[in-house]
Amino acid sequence: MNLLGIGIDVVEVERISSSMDEFGEKFANRIFTEAEQEYCKSQKRPAIHYAARFAAKEAIAKAFGTGIGKEISWLDMEILRQPSGEPKVLMSGDGKKYADKLKVADIKISLTHAEHYAAANAVVLVEG
Repeated sequence: MNLLGIGIDVVEVERISSSMDEFGEKFANRIFTEAEQEYCKSQKRPAIHYAARFAAKEAIAKAFGTGIGKEISWLDMEILRQPSGEPKVLMSGDGKKYADKLKVADIKISLTHAEHYAAANAVVLVEG
């Protein structure tokens, strides 16, 4: 496997919390999949988990070198949690088509959060 790119992002938890308070489900449905929303809502402090997933999606888009937009949208990336606790990326829609076109073999991410900030990094690996 070869490295396509790396990305990192840091998000203020309050920024995501404020957006959730102001725009509610409209904001959540534009950025997060149903499974992501269910997971975050089940946590003691949902805003921290939403912020970490927001940061992860930004980091993934940066690793692809595209940003969020034409090739990859917010909902094309789903951040899931494996039974081990390790985060996993599931690509879908146009984002999956773009990843397949680039021959993406794997996307590795790491999430972290504290009281006021959440951060993520991403590494995109391609075949060959």
